[in-house]
Amino acid sequence: MQLLLAVFLAGSVLLPLLVRWLGAQAFIVAALVPAAAFVHALALTPAVLAGTAPFEDYEWIPQLGLHLSMRMDVLSWVLTLIVTGVGALVLLYCRWYFFDDAAEVGQFAGVLLGFAGAMYGLVLTDDLIMLVMSWEITSILSYLLIGHYRHRAASRRAALQALLVTTLGGLVLFVGAILLVVDAGTASIHELLQLAPTGPLVDAAVVMILIGAVSKSAIFPFHFWLPGAMAAPTPVSAYLHAAAMVKAGIYLIARFAPIFALTGPWRPIVISLGVFTMLLGGIQALRETDLKRILAFGTVSQLGFFSVVIGFGTPEAALAGLALVIGHALFKSALFLIVGVIDRQLSTRDLNELSGLGRQAPVMATAAFISVASMMGIAPTIGYVAKESALTALLEDAQHGSPWGWVALIGVTVGAVLTVAYGCRFLWGAFWRKDNRHGERMPDTEWPDPPVGFLASPIILAGLSIAVGIGAPAVDVMLQGYAGDFDPALGQAGHLALWHGIEPALLISLGAIALGIGAFILSIRSGWHRWQRMLRFTAADVYYQVMRGVDRLSVLTTSLTQRGSLPMYVGTIFIVVLAAEATALVGAAPQRLALSAWHTPTQLVVAPIMAVAGVIAVRARKRYTGVVLVSVTGLGMVVLFATSGAPDLALTQILVETVTMVTFALVLRRLPSRMGEHNASVGRVPRAILAIGVGVTMALVAIVATQARMFAPISEAFPQLAYDLGHGKNVVNVALVDLRGWDTMGELSVLVLAATGVASLVFVTHRADLLSATRDLPQTSRRRTARRPMVETADGVKFQTPENRGAPRAWLVSGTQLKAENRSILLEVIVRVLFHTIIVVSIYLLFAGHNGPGGGFAGGLVAGMALVMRYIAGGRWELGAAAPTDAGRLLGLGLVLAVGDAILPMFFGLAPLQSTVWSADVPVLGHLEFVSSTIFDVGVYLVVIGLVLDVLRSLGAEVDRQTLERRALFRAAPERAAPQGVHG
Repeated sequence: MQLLLAVFLAGSVLLPLLVRWLGAQAFIVAALVPAAAFVHALALTPAVLAGTAPFEDYEWIPQLGLHLSMRMDVLSWVLTLIVTGVGALVLLYCRWYFFDDAAEVGQFAGVLLGFAGAMYGLVLTDDLIMLVMSWEITSILSYLLIGHYRHRAASRRAALQALLVTTLGGLVLFVGAILLVVDAGTASIHELLQLAPTGPLVDAAVVMILIGAVSKSAIFPFHFWLPGAMAAPTPVSAYLHAAAMVKAGIYLIARFAPIFALTGPWRPIVISLGVFTMLLGGIQALRETDLKRILAFGTVSQLGFFSVVIGFGTPEAALAGLALVIGHALFKSALFLIVGVIDRQLSTRDLNELSGLGRQAPVMATAAFISVASMMGIAPTIGYVAKESALTALLEDAQHGSPWGWVALIGVTVGAVLTVAYGCRFLWGAFWRKDNRHGERMPDTEWPDPPVGFLASPIILAGLSIAVGIGAPAVDVMLQGYAGDFDPALGQAGHLALWHGIEPALLISLGAIALGIGAFILSIRSGWHRWQRMLRFTAADVYYQVMRGVDRLSVLTTSLTQRGSLPMYVGTIFIVVLAAEATALVGAAPQRLALSAWHTPTQLVVAPIMAVAGVIAVRARKRYTGVVLVSVTGLGMVVLFATSGAPDLALTQILVETVTMVTFALVLRRLPSRMGEHNASVGRVPRAILAIGVGVTMALVAIVATQARMFAPISEAFPQLAYDLGHGKNVVNVALVDLRGWDTMGELSVLVLAATGVASLVFVTHRADLLSATRDLPQTSRRRTARRPMVETADGVKFQTPENRGAPRAWLVSGTQLKAENRSILLEVIVRVLFHTIIVVSIYLLFAGHNGPGGGFAGGLVAGMALVMRYIAGGRWELGAAAPTDAGRLLGLGLVLAVGDAILPMFFGLAPLQSTVWSADVPVLGHLEFVSSTIFDVGVYLVVIGLVLDVLRSLGAEVDRQTLERRALFRAAPERAAPQGVHG
């Protein structure tokens, strides 16, 4: 089962590529995956029916108790057959549904197969937390499927609506699952069913679980998202909204009904909401003119029916409910697929535009009649068998004095009348000859015969509705195992059969059929579907009003809090910090403080300089002066680190200070040179008081925190751990890439996000850097310029040849692109001589950092400084020649290497990020060792280089280009190029 789940995942990833190669034929290959899972489930039938549920378990995260465990009992077996069997037929159907636009469905195909895999995992998982995870995955994938026609506003709105509703329910379900797991002490569903926990906390968890279930299965008040989802392609409606996704909530109810059906909140919620949903959906289905929406509201009605029966809590009702689920998956999927055929052939689903299709498409009409007969509960279909058993179960419970039994029986009976009525409306609308509004006979709609394969899936499903109904005794034997999960004291399970004799349930069913036909005829003759609604709003209207209110509230909140004032934001943060930390200090127990005046004599010299520089920085009037003075404090830390036995930290600190200084210098070019030139600071006294308060408070926090330690710090064990586990002597570097590698991976993600944010602010229209691809430079600048000398000629920079040997030497490839006043030959010579050396030093630091000062972060910063030198000396053209690779690729490759090094050990049974060392004795070189964490360090190296390159290309090269464009525009039309709020 776990292998098949992996096949679903791999297939969903590869399917878009297969669609590009095979076109729509790829859907046939995709159908083989759920078909294989279907056959596998059939092969496990003897074991399932014997009560020895096949079980597979993989301990995923032992610390959290999460297991990738899968168990196939009777309930899971039934849902697995539905998910995989119908899924295979729907994928096969897609081969013809998308025959003329196959080039656009690569993503759709992959997502649809991925959704089938998520449902496969959802119904088979034995871990409640993993069930919630699969639950949310189906919500995300359904969002993509419903919104497939993303150029249509209706599709986008419907997809977002379905995502918000089902995800909200999923979050509530998650909280309920956590409460249940905490109370029971286990996340295993099988163990939960055996423990059957009780209590107030469990009741609260049950209510939350039911909220998740009704939201997913479109039960009132969450029913409105399902009709809106009909904006999706018809295969999505046939699979997600008939056989798979909406069944997830019903499955959840069925899974926990054996232990929770008789708890306080269960029946009031399940029965009342189910009955109301069944009636509401049935009434609305009679008002629709779109065939697909008739089926959609019919599905809402049927889902209410299932929740009442399968959640009723007795063995007989549970048996009937599971049969109803099987029948609905067959007949409703077939009907949706038939509507899809009509829509693709005629480009309409409006019953007012269709007439006489039944005579022209007899095979399709027959399949539709069989499916609707099963929906109505007419023999010999499975719908008839299940409906009779359901009525019998509810009637017996009602006769024993159960008030909820009477509510369920009456509600289901009225719902059955409506089911027959809208079933007749569907058949009449799709296949009958009709009159127009003037009473004149409409001409028969011209029907182009579809390919035979297009009709194969609905015909198979319709045929199965009869076959399963005739085989009711065999189905009864298969489903008895689920009914056996209920307490025998609640009654007998009953039996599924085509004929139980003339009994009350049969008479109720026949009466419902007769009344339903009469209700349909009355609705047509009275024109009831054209009447005004009893209520002026629907649930969908309430949803949109709520969303509009949320939008307005967010705008109001943003306007009040986001005033565009940086001092206000920083001041708010500092006030909160001051209040929180000061409260903690005042409320803490008295601390015995043991302070030292200094630890090394260096501190006596460096600390006053840092303090004086900080005070002068506050008084600085020029921005660049302030930045330089702030950097003094950073350089002071370099000295303190270096004299305190931390060369690694000192090296990293000085590199960070240098890169920061360069970044500030690039940003300051677009700001006024003097602070307060346009917006002078106000409220200096309150700001000073706040600053002093924060500084004093944080100093006190540092003093108290260092004295409050009660146990030996874990860092004392780091040197030995670094050597034993990380196979390195540099404790700092080993900690970054091994002992605390997860922290570093999070920091890498932050760096990537920061680089992306900076680039998005500057590259407004695109993310890719195109600056280095300027046509101004000769093609020779792209070649390996380090091997041959270059000279400056009238045509630009050229390689030195015998013909131009006397020309001036060109030290950088972009020398001719800069104005004479902006060039420095001395700087160009230094950069040309030192660039490659610095790159070599950065690589040395990368690989030496495991046992000595250095590492990926320091090496990346050194390489970044080499790029900074090239940019300062030669501008944006030189930057493009020095690093012609896009920064995004470096960032992505670095993150991939780091993540890959983290998860690769898991495939060999090791813990994530666990290091492995390889050693060998090499002639001449001697004994060599290579630690796997070096790959992680290479990822850090690439990410840091990518970050520096992104900053240079956005804040440097792109700003240069924009400045030149603005100047050229100003010279051409001064009135159009006046800067707005930007000062250079």
